[in-house]
Amino acid sequence: MSARPQARQAHGHHVSSVSQLIGIFVALLVLTGITIAASRFDFGEFDVWVALGIAGVKAFLVAAYYMHLRYDHPLHPALLVFSVLIVVLFLGVSLSDVLQLLPEVEAAPN
Repeated sequence: MSARPQARQAHGHHVSSVSQLIGIFVALLVLTGITIAASRFDFGEFDVWVALGIAGVKAFLVAAYYMHLRYDHPLHPALLVFSVLIVVLFLGVSLSDVLQLLPEVEAAPN
């Protein structure tokens, strides 16, 4: 008898149900609809943060459920949340700065 079945049992593979995967897919579609709806509203200086917040939630759902990080070692989902927050924060601050300077750049003579 090979050691592979024992290794799989020891690691604790998780198989997601079809209904769970469809539920996550529907949630991603709803979040995409919210993204489209949010693009039609003017949130002022928070436009970037709203878009990045929705994108961060979608990224977390994909990584946690489709990549099965939710069922892995407890440290991995925590690192995922931390990583997504850092990326959202970095992009948000960078894009907010660019958007704040954009009128000055457009007004500059060529």
